[in-house]
Amino acid sequence: MEIPHSFADPGLLALALTHSSTAKSRDNERMEFLGDAVLDLIVAEQLFRDQPDLDEGELTERKAWVVSRRSLARAARRMQLGRQARIGRGLDRETLSRSVLANLYEAVLGAVYLDAGLAAARAFALETLATELARANSRENRRPTASPKQLLQEWCQKEHHTLPRYELLETRGEAHAKAFLMRVHVGRRAFPPAWGRSRKDAESWAAREALLELDLEA
Repeated sequence: MEIPHSFADPGLLALALTHSSTAKSRDNERMEFLGDAVLDLIVAEQLFRDQPDLDEGELTERKAWVVSRRSLARAARRMQLGRQARIGRGLDRETLSRSVLANLYEAVLGAVYLDAGLAAARAFALETLATELARANSRENRRPTASPKQLLQEWCQKEHHTLPRYELLETRGEAHAKAFLMRVHVGRRAFPPAWGRSRKDAESWAAREALLELDLEA
């Protein structure tokens, strides 16, 4: 599958495919940041339109699956972004991680957005993630049997013979509308925090953040 967009400014694509490992003065990290935000909007809007009967929680779960490192890495492989990318000596082109491939996908999407606007970015995302969106919309796509917390706990026990520890960092809001910020620790390592509407929900999102960093996201 080729990249389904003809760039008016090919330099944008070249920059999107320049990984930070090249140590060049300009790389794709800013474009990746932009692409991540654009992708969230596109997928959220599409699921909102496709699934009028689903509540916020289920829509959030399905969006998280569509934009997961695994899903984006699959899309990147279909477009052979790894073979086209400019990478540094520390990376092996044949064994690029999900995280690197997913970042390439987001950067290219950001480049499409800059090159031709939101409509072009939407067309790009809906075509390149058509398989993932179809699965998210099908009855076959159920929540994983193992939750993010369970997956992280299993990994911790297998790799470190310990359990993850959850830390409450902040609480906001009134009693009827509280929000909780949690962070998970594995040994001495702390992972990015995440918000949730309950402590349990925040712990689940914090576990998902850890899985993303560990490249274990389902």
